[in-house]
Amino acid sequence: MGIQKDKVLTVTDLTVEFEVEKVWRKAVDSVSFTVASGEVLAIVGESGSGKSTTAMAIPGLLADNSRVSGSIKLGEKELVGLPEKQLAPIRGKNVAVIFQEPMTALNPVYSIGWQITEAIRAHTSLSKKEAKARAVELLKLVEMPDPETRVNFYPHQLSGGQRQRAMIAQALSSDPSLLIADEPTTALDVTVQAEILDLMRDLRNRIDASIVLITHDMGVVADMADRIAVMKDGVIVETDAARTIFKNASHPYTQQLLASVPHLGSSIEAVTAGKIAEPSAVEETRALSIVDGVIEYPGRTVFRAVDGVSLDIEMGEVVGLVGESGSGKSTIGKAVVGLNKLTGGSLSIAGVDITNLSNRELRSVRSKVGIVFQDPGSSLNPRWPIGQSIAEPMLLHTEHSAADRNRKVEELLDRVHLSRTMRNRYPHQLSGGQRQRVGIARALALEPTLLVADEPTSALDVSVQAKVLELFKELQREYGFACLFISHDLAVVEVLAKRIAVLNKGKLAEFGTTDQILRRPTNEYTKRLLAAVPVPDPAEQAKRRQARAELLAAGAK
Repeated sequence: MGIQKDKVLTVTDLTVEFEVEKVWRKAVDSVSFTVASGEVLAIVGESGSGKSTTAMAIPGLLADNSRVSGSIKLGEKELVGLPEKQLAPIRGKNVAVIFQEPMTALNPVYSIGWQITEAIRAHTSLSKKEAKARAVELLKLVEMPDPETRVNFYPHQLSGGQRQRAMIAQALSSDPSLLIADEPTTALDVTVQAEILDLMRDLRNRIDASIVLITHDMGVVADMADRIAVMKDGVIVETDAARTIFKNASHPYTQQLLASVPHLGSSIEAVTAGKIAEPSAVEETRALSIVDGVIEYPGRTVFRAVDGVSLDIEMGEVVGLVGESGSGKSTIGKAVVGLNKLTGGSLSIAGVDITNLSNRELRSVRSKVGIVFQDPGSSLNPRWPIGQSIAEPMLLHTEHSAADRNRKVEELLDRVHLSRTMRNRYPHQLSGGQRQRVGIARALALEPTLLVADEPTSALDVSVQAKVLELFKELQREYGFACLFISHDLAVVEVLAKRIAVLNKGKLAEFGTTDQILRRPTNEYTKRLLAAVPVPDPAEQAKRRQARAELLAAGAK
């Protein structure tokens, strides 16, 4: 009985169905698990596995077209079938949710202090003044910088990490016994993610709350979880202690999921062994050359987004460009394709200086540059079949006949491992991974000298990401294009790049071979960036966490 009392949450045979076009479809099928006091249970799986639906069923936050059966017990209280009037006081007070994107979860027209105060007053009898003081106290608890001032800030005035801290403060406002964290670090930079994970770990120890962590990032799971439940197609296929699953997963799907995760430090040998296309030794012309590049945005005060950056890419070489949000990575990427003009310095593509070219003069150079966007869903025309999207660059830049364009579209679909019959489908009819393959096919339509890939895998599930990266390597070997691969994920960059450039606040912090940057970094910022990357191994991650703490402590002195 003592053990039973220790269970904060007991879910038994939970089934969730949604009514779609008058048919009930199962999203979660007979799922059972428990969460003990102070325990972190990670529910992992790919998009559509049912992990978020399972989590949102607990506080009753599912859409109106849902139907829930089975049992969800919070302590001894049954939540399934509870009327809204009785469920509302439990939300926030006993169960709190930290959402994936705080910008959409926080109300933009109220200050964060007002929102936290409202959450406090909904469940306590504190006065407005007392609740405001408690809000400042909570912001201190979540290590918000200058909480007395920021309590009056609106969500848009805070950075992504600060918004997530405010959301966590609001979730903790009534000392809940259960925290549901739905992809709490997905939208954050690797260094901010490390800070939020440190904070959540620290809070768990301080307030002894149980946490249900929903994520597809196995590095985050290794950092946080005591136990793991692996979901696939609405069913839990495996559940065990975190260390057991990482070391000795029994289900084939779990093994495949873990094998798909890029592990920082595991690919250097593969890259240095020359498994991707080598830069041309004979060709002296560089695919890309930026010398002392400066990009400024005008305003009341001129903002310098890129400050004196020099980098080059040899023909056939892949260079990774990494850094946090706001470091200037995408700004440089846009400059390479001619969408941003340099304020100072020079930029050459395949030996042609494009710094001062007009849009008309840029046209011929643009045919040598392909671009793969972060979100293929928003970069493909939703009203065009994908075959038309792939053919568009050829229509604009070549004299190919319709028959030649059709042949080329089919050849490109073959190359990116998509069926030719898909050419007549629309973007919304494809999965995220399939859309990204279409984006790559379109970028290669003109057989570019240089490809700019801007966070091309960040929106994809881990196993889909692994397949897209494998495809990217295969195509790079085949076509031999040079590539500027922009990412905040060092483990992904490591798989592809021969050299890595590290950006910090618009300046180039470090530029060297993949081996040198990942194993022997000289810049303090690069060291901090590397230390913040979680790896999918609990024992190794614990050591990395300790090393990061020592590095930060040394830097603070």
